[in-house]
Amino acid sequence: MLDLVFIRLVFIVFVGVASYVLQPFGLAKMEAAIAGSLIGLGVVLFEIRLRKVSLKQLIGAVIGSVLGILGAYLFSLVIRDSLAAGSTQRFLQLLVMLLMSYVGLIVGGSKGDLLNLAALGGVFGAETKARKSQKILDTSVIIDGRIADIAETGFLDGVIVIPQFVLRELQLVADSADSLKRNRGRRGLDVLAKLQKMANLNIQIVEDDFPAVREVDLKLIELGKLYEAKIMTNDFNLNKVAQLRGVEVLNINELANSLKPIVLPGEIMRVFILKEGKEYNQGVAYLDDGTMVVVDNARKMMGKNIDVSVTSVLQTTAGKMIFGKFDDRNASGAHARPVEAPKSVGAERKTPATPMTVEKVSET
Repeated sequence: MLDLVFIRLVFIVFVGVASYVLQPFGLAKMEAAIAGSLIGLGVVLFEIRLRKVSLKQLIGAVIGSVLGILGAYLFSLVIRDSLAAGSTQRFLQLLVMLLMSYVGLIVGGSKGDLLNLAALGGVFGAETKARKSQKILDTSVIIDGRIADIAETGFLDGVIVIPQFVLRELQLVADSADSLKRNRGRRGLDVLAKLQKMANLNIQIVEDDFPAVREVDLKLIELGKLYEAKIMTNDFNLNKVAQLRGVEVLNINELANSLKPIVLPGEIMRVFILKEGKEYNQGVAYLDDGTMVVVDNARKMMGKNIDVSVTSVLQTTAGKMIFGKFDDRNASGAHARPVEAPKSVGAERKTPATPMTVEKVSET
């Protein structure tokens, strides 16, 4: 990046020195140097803007300009035969050339997205592939923080695009008077710093903005259409609106739900009963990914690890819920495990102690 800035400065200085020595348009040396430096600066600004234009728009603009110049040449022949030679004729010829070139440039650039360069293959098809691999991060997915964990696993590839207006929104959240929002914003900044330190990621911060669009979500959609990139978000509303506008979306919540373990009715799973359920004699447990497991006949097993039989699985908009059943006939064995009293061979053949008997032994 610094090398590019240095090259641009050298170009501006070179144009200024050349104008100082050659003195074009009969200008004095200092005036020529200033004019040359301004021309060089204008060329650099045009080059910076041109770097953000897609290959389709650039080819469309070139084709439109060439067609405009050809049309202007035909018009100039008509003007030459219609008007007497003089300043009016030369002015009209110049005006028609500028007008046709400008119209061809604007129309060709705006309609360049209709070109199907991928059909030509080679370098033309490579740009579409590179654009498709770009992913734009939303504020919500940055604050969430799981994007850093996904990146560490190596499942995230391509170019990660972070718009400048997303950084501004994140900075506003970090500077909020609300302590909760402030902590969330600072966590988002820490996540960005963590992503930038990952060697396997290509992080690009872009300056593209859409002043006519006020909402950040709509700005993201417009940027996604411009870059032909995918938007990574946790926002449900942005997910739906972007899909309606033809922009692909990667939702972290949908990814998390798809990675939850698949269980079938009849399978045995071991869970830790954490609290009581809403219904009678129910216990509630949670898997490592946060999936709720509702277990019948497990209320008295709170604080213990038990084996439950899955009865059904319910998929909701909030996530997945698993329903199971605990065989309370094994409860006596579960209570009897802590008792370390020795048993004889003959005692093992006797009828097992009832739960009441086990409770008494435990108390002693």
